[in-house]
Amino acid sequence: MMANPRILGYLGRALSHELSAVQQYLTHAGLADLWGLTEVGAHFRREAAEEQEHAERLTARMLRLGAMPNGSRLRPVQAGFSLIELLEADRRLEWHAVALYHAAANYCALIGDVAGRDFFAALHDAELTHARELEDWIGRLDQTRRRHSTWR
Repeated sequence: MMANPRILGYLGRALSHELSAVQQYLTHAGLADLWGLTEVGAHFRREAAEEQEHAERLTARMLRLGAMPNGSRLRPVQAGFSLIELLEADRRLEWHAVALYHAAANYCALIGDVAGRDFFAALHDAELTHARELEDWIGRLDQTRRRHSTWR
């Protein structure tokens, strides 16, 4: 039986996305370290490791389906000149993943591929958690920034 080409397309886009995320989080870790934010740098490295694990899961899934993994379309790293700019870039990256995995899970459900739906739904949930954590972090930084910039 041949694997569904559309599912392979979703897997390929997802692999490219996850490898792009690894690259971005490692870049942000390096920038945070340069800025003296070593705890933030460590956090970004943990995020990179988690995205790497997602890439490994995608690779294994593609191999099981008889496809050769190829994450050939890496997105350019989005960075910035402050922590909040890095976090906003990461938030955009995570919401892109949420949308991709949502579409893939829905397609699998539509064609009756329960295992595929569950696979993509698990990745969706992990990325949704990341996106929400980033939004919370950005919100806390915005509150702190507003408190310190208010005239008294």
